[in-house]
Amino acid sequence: MLLVMHETGGLNKPFCRMLEFLKQPVVVTAEINVNLVALTVMGLVNRLWALSYPRAVVFDEVYYGQFVSLYMKRIFFVDDSGPPFGHMLLAFGGYLGGFDGNFLWNRIGAEYSMNVPVWSLRLLPALTGALCVPLAYQILVELHFSHCAAFVAALLILFENSLITQSRLMLLESVLIFFILLAILSYLKFYNLQKCSPFTAGWWFWLLLTGVACSCAVGVKYMGLFTYMLLLAIAGVHSWHLIGDQTLSNVSVLCHLLARGLALVVIPVAMYLSFFYVHLTLLYRSGPHDQIMTSAFQASLEGGLARITQGQPLEVAYGSQITLRNVLGKPMPCWLHSHKNTYPIRYENGRGSSHQQQVTCYPFKDVNNWWIVKDPGMQQLVVSNPPRPVRHGHIVQLVHGITTRYLNTHDVAAPLSPHSQEISCYVDYNISMPAQSLWRVEIVNRESDTDVWKTILSEVRFVHVNTSAVLKLSGASLPEWGYRQLEIIGEKLSKGYHQSMLWNVEEHRYGKSQEQKEREVELHSPTQADISKNLSFMARFTELQWKILTLKNEDTEHKYSSSPLDWITMDTNIAYWFHPISGAQIHLIGNVLTWASANVATLVYVCLFLWYLLRRRRKICDIPEDAWRLWVSAGGLCVGGWAVNYLPFFMMEKTLFLYHYLPALTFQILLIPVVLQHLTDHLCRSQLPKNAFSALMVAWFSSVYLVYRTFSPLTYGEPTLSAAELRALRWKESWDILIRTH
Repeated sequence: MLLVMHETGGLNKPFCRMLEFLKQPVVVTAEINVNLVALTVMGLVNRLWALSYPRAVVFDEVYYGQFVSLYMKRIFFVDDSGPPFGHMLLAFGGYLGGFDGNFLWNRIGAEYSMNVPVWSLRLLPALTGALCVPLAYQILVELHFSHCAAFVAALLILFENSLITQSRLMLLESVLIFFILLAILSYLKFYNLQKCSPFTAGWWFWLLLTGVACSCAVGVKYMGLFTYMLLLAIAGVHSWHLIGDQTLSNVSVLCHLLARGLALVVIPVAMYLSFFYVHLTLLYRSGPHDQIMTSAFQASLEGGLARITQGQPLEVAYGSQITLRNVLGKPMPCWLHSHKNTYPIRYENGRGSSHQQQVTCYPFKDVNNWWIVKDPGMQQLVVSNPPRPVRHGHIVQLVHGITTRYLNTHDVAAPLSPHSQEISCYVDYNISMPAQSLWRVEIVNRESDTDVWKTILSEVRFVHVNTSAVLKLSGASLPEWGYRQLEIIGEKLSKGYHQSMLWNVEEHRYGKSQEQKEREVELHSPTQADISKNLSFMARFTELQWKILTLKNEDTEHKYSSSPLDWITMDTNIAYWFHPISGAQIHLIGNVLTWASANVATLVYVCLFLWYLLRRRRKICDIPEDAWRLWVSAGGLCVGGWAVNYLPFFMMEKTLFLYHYLPALTFQILLIPVVLQHLTDHLCRSQLPKNAFSALMVAWFSSVYLVYRTFSPLTYGEPTLSAAELRALRWKESWDILIRTH
């Protein structure tokens, strides 16, 4: 009996403990960084205040707004400025605001209609701009600088006029800077955890977030690649030190390296691909940018070419009626074309021609773009039953559908490319110039030598049997006699391979009419047979990525374009918006004192770094070892970040603007408190210099705030300033401040 009671008492112990626990109040403790909360609130107020003003298109909103409208309507587009992630974020703001995409983005200053949710469209850039303020604070803390220095860094970001302007509009620089700073902060947190608690949940979180933030930065603009490369270099140096750490086993080192490879390489690549996957999934409708894509890509979109080519036969056969599109698509998409006009007997330079029928590349859909694939051994121009498909290596003749003349070339110089052969449709003048109309079909993207020539999918090269010349688009525009159409030439095969030699069948039908009049009616009628076109995601991604990287819009000189040398001293500005009645205006113009201080801080850092380095070489240590390591790491990050985000622009052949400098400027601003704290801690050795330096810093920061307030009317667009007040703000002769003269 005693044993039973003992067991029962043992079972009741957990219940007794639970009762004791319930008698005590449940207390949850949390650490709140008041500095961080205050900076976040100030950043939100600073960036979100009167966000809908002005309710008009401001500068590059006219550019990004077009893409937002196309997202809303699911219409495909190509933007050569970079990947689609940034555009998708802006479009998400439009989606949250219920934007239907109906607005004509054709003029800066145009008033927004009521269906445009201006606040929602500008919200995401404003939020990311506001969050850059607490991020700057945390970065300095993670670099092991004082909270005072971190607070100064955050306030400098808060009161930087150029960053405020860029944050309050539907633009992408603030989003880019946010992800750059997030990547820097995440890596610093990960690195600091590495010393005490590797492979913990927090360690993995910050490492993975570094990779995610890097991929987002690159996905917003390719400028994010500069910071990504910097972080990879820093991570590479740290990994090299890790390999030399004898306290770690080989397995542990391998796990560290694999974790970094996964987070900093594999995940960013996967996320980058996912941006394009979402982009292509959302934009499934044909649009105005289709023409620069291949026929296969166009056929994968709803409407447009897909509507035209729906029902086409897949395999090209003898007797097929086809249109041939040049794969290169430059200087513009065009189709192999002929018409009844002949080459002039003599060109302007006195050279003679064959006087044969002209063959050109025509940039519009036209009945004269149709050709018939003929078997040289047979006379019929219709598809047999069953069809006889054309394969790689087969010899064919191409008959112009409307004029029934054969595609031909011979040893006669092309009109604009005298070192190449003229391409024509043969006209029999009963002279000693026989037709040479045999062409060998070579499928360049074939999987085997027996591949069938396929509609849209096959990229084909036509090699002239007699002369080994390849049918090629030269890209030159013919004179008036050629209706300014593009020149087609025969290029010797020995001169090498080029995409302008490749052609693909775009429209295709099986010819049924042997009589010419019936065939002309058939050529004018729409295509009808069945083909299913489904490009894989990777094929579409590869093509779109290549177009983004190689597509070059004609760079024209812009009124507000500038050179990288103008940015450091802010010798330029950009007038973003001007109210035609009140004269209110918004300018991209920075806090002059902050920019000057950033330049001075960079110069001081470099000079001190070189001085310390030379002294240490002589075994003279002016500062403790810990302070030296901190000085090198902080400077490597801030000066390195400035350099990689600034110096590459000297090698770019594109129109540049002041806002391209903002990521580099952000790193320079972070350097200012680094230098200030170093001067205070190590160069002001007694209390008196420290007090004097502190007083000087208070005066300096008060001046920074005063400059911010002085230029805030040009940052926020209000209040409206008089002509005299505007003239007073023109601190540099090179600044373009708009002043009404009446």
